[in-house]
Amino acid sequence: MKILRTVVVALLAFFVNTGLVAGENESSLRADTITKEVHFRLGKHLIEPGFKNNKAVLDSLVSLIDSTGLYLKDISIIGAASPEGGAEYNMNLSHKRSQAVADYLLRHTDIRESEITHSELGRDWPGLEKYVAEDPDVPAREEVLSLLTEISGHPDESSMPDKMELLKRIDNGRAYKYLYARYFAPLRATRISLYPFNFPTLKALELSPIELASSTARSEIIPIEPLPSPKHKPFYMALKTNMLLDAALIPSIGAEFYVGKNISLVANWAYGWWDTNHRHRYWRYYGGDIAIRWWFGKAAHAKPLTGHHLGLYGGILTFDFEFGGKGIMGGRPHHSLWDRSLANAGIEYGYSLPVARRLNIDFTIGIGYLGGHYVKYHPEGKTYVWDSLNKLTWVGPTKAEISLVWLIGNDNYNRR
Repeated sequence: MKILRTVVVALLAFFVNTGLVAGENESSLRADTITKEVHFRLGKHLIEPGFKNNKAVLDSLVSLIDSTGLYLKDISIIGAASPEGGAEYNMNLSHKRSQAVADYLLRHTDIRESEITHSELGRDWPGLEKYVAEDPDVPAREEVLSLLTEISGHPDESSMPDKMELLKRIDNGRAYKYLYARYFAPLRATRISLYPFNFPTLKALELSPIELASSTARSEIIPIEPLPSPKHKPFYMALKTNMLLDAALIPSIGAEFYVGKNISLVANWAYGWWDTNHRHRYWRYYGGDIAIRWWFGKAAHAKPLTGHHLGLYGGILTFDFEFGGKGIMGGRPHHSLWDRSLANAGIEYGYSLPVARRLNIDFTIGIGYLGGHYVKYHPEGKTYVWDSLNKLTWVGPTKAEISLVWLIGNDNYNRR
């Protein structure tokens, strides 16, 4: 039924465009173009949700594209750059910006790649001309407008060299300084235009194909808006287990919470307490750490808890390993957990790789300090003799993870 309904809607959209379906007018059936802008920092092409109002714009785009009452005909993405810098560089930068937005929408919505067209504008002279035309306070405004109009008449960058130099000379540079301070930053944007058909009645009423055909034949479309879907604030959390420790028969568990601005908090714990006392064999370990991570890179900006991360960590651990002969135990014997534990701290780097819709594999290595005391001992009958109490000071690798990560929370899943 859903497939048939989709086919009927597509046919109806075609008939509306060609004028074969009667109605009040086309505008009553077709929504206006929806335009949004994602902004970028100078010379950058990676999307930063925390920059300007990007997060609100991106959330709005995702919501619109996935809206149950919106049928899209096309999505147009045009990357642009502010005029300073070389023409070839800015054209390449514009392409990367439009591609970044297209990749984001493909990852966060069910839109198909064939429904997206993206292109690059390069240096956005038309946008600058529009700002100047609307601002009467621009120094030497008429001269600036005359130059920008001439530039717009020569879209080929090579046909009119030294455009920026001509602009900088106007009014001894006052015009350029004014424009740079006010309007260059807004030009570092990618414009997204949605061209939808909007048939809220069909989706709201869930008409069957027969009912739809009957309604269309009578040219009666009741303007009932669909009920808005409930909005949920994005929430990003992960549960994980370090498969290296698990393989060593030391079960482990960890939790990670994304707190915003590419920052997450992590807590890990592992516990294995195996022994066959009559054979003097011990395999014991427990400990954990906490960490704060900063996520960076293209994948991290597209979705939290994915991609590269750097972090600081600190924790405690203790152990008791013995295999029928000499043994070694971490910490001071017969003391509290804190006296019995070794302490470690350091800096870590890792990469979280998506492998399924709700699963990542996180590779992490940490380098830092491990210190405390440990005891060497040996068994004599049913007792243990302490041979020596030693101090441990180690600087080097102190952490290694290959963790299976389960993603939890609203919007916390991997797109294609």
